[in-house]
Amino acid sequence: MRKNIAIWSLAPAILLVLAAGNLHAGAARTTYPVVFAHGMAGFDDLLGYDYWGDDYGTFVGDPCDEFLEVSCNSYIDAGQKAFAAQVQPFQTSEVRGYDLANDTEGYMATVGASYVNIVGHSQGGLDARKAAKELYLRKGRTVVKVLISVSSPHRGSPTAKYILDLKPGVTNVINALATIFGNTIYGSGNDGIAAAKQLVYNDYDANDGKTTGAKDFNVKYPVSSTYASRYGSLMTAQNGLSVNPALFLLVNGLYDIDGDGYCVDDCDNDGAAGKGDGSRTDRDDDGLVGINSQQMGYRLYYTVYGLGLFDYIGTESSTGYVSNLNAPTSTQMTSATAVIEQDHLDVVGVPPDTFDEIEFYAAIIDYIAYYD
Repeated sequence: MRKNIAIWSLAPAILLVLAAGNLHAGAARTTYPVVFAHGMAGFDDLLGYDYWGDDYGTFVGDPCDEFLEVSCNSYIDAGQKAFAAQVQPFQTSEVRGYDLANDTEGYMATVGASYVNIVGHSQGGLDARKAAKELYLRKGRTVVKVLISVSSPHRGSPTAKYILDLKPGVTNVINALATIFGNTIYGSGNDGIAAAKQLVYNDYDANDGKTTGAKDFNVKYPVSSTYASRYGSLMTAQNGLSVNPALFLLVNGLYDIDGDGYCVDDCDNDGAAGKGDGSRTDRDDDGLVGINSQQMGYRLYYTVYGLGLFDYIGTESSTGYVSNLNAPTSTQMTSATAVIEQDHLDVVGVPPDTFDEIEFYAAIIDYIAYYD
């Protein structure tokens, strides 16, 4: 009798899991390929680690489609098509997005795809919007089905302005490192200063003859069904004491993003739309980007089930839809609802962390498969 009671007491939980559809082995296969777009300083790696990999270098989009293959993503379908694009590590999203469109178009021709989905991390989320419009202009139709950004500074990052404000003594060094690192390893054309100006919300220098910044970029490359059929964003934030060692000094020693306050445009002139609330260590940023900058289109939530069940990504309805990236609501700028408790580097292949990149991106692929 006790056994029967115990079994029936689990029934509600079992039904909830079944309703969520999480007893399947892994991600459904997308109709069209998934292209992964890396952020600033990335290429095929970041800080020496595979950008779109787990801590051991396994590409998150690599299906287990070969005999006895073990270094692969077992959560995705064996027939899943995915591609890691490679663009200039240090450049504006105008340049990087154009490169991404070229890479994507070439890959589509190789696999015979008419449409594509794009997942962009950090600046890659901005690049993806440029690429989506560029592909539309080239093909005369909407090419991108689902466009998802992860930890992207759609409304700027205070870190970019902080670096630029340090003036030539520091920016020259940063630009030199970007040029040496980028040009020597990945080819010519890198520009660290231009890359930083891209990620400041307003035009950084009104006297340089160029209109830069995320605000202007958002007008040119909007959230529009003309360029992509569906937009979604996954947002990250972490207590300032818990970020990746690569970000710890920046956040706790030099600067704090402090980005969960609402106002129109960049009210405190820190480089990002909105403002901070003055608390350095609350959960309002991921070490590089504030939560007031990250929502584009629908906000998505990520549920980790554990116990051998496949994780789930869905649409968070309570925060609404951001169509005008320069004018989100107060809730969309300040709410921590559905924010993933990881820092900016935890969600890509830079250790140390306990985050499961393999299953996370498989869950993203599963989400895409429902809409593409």
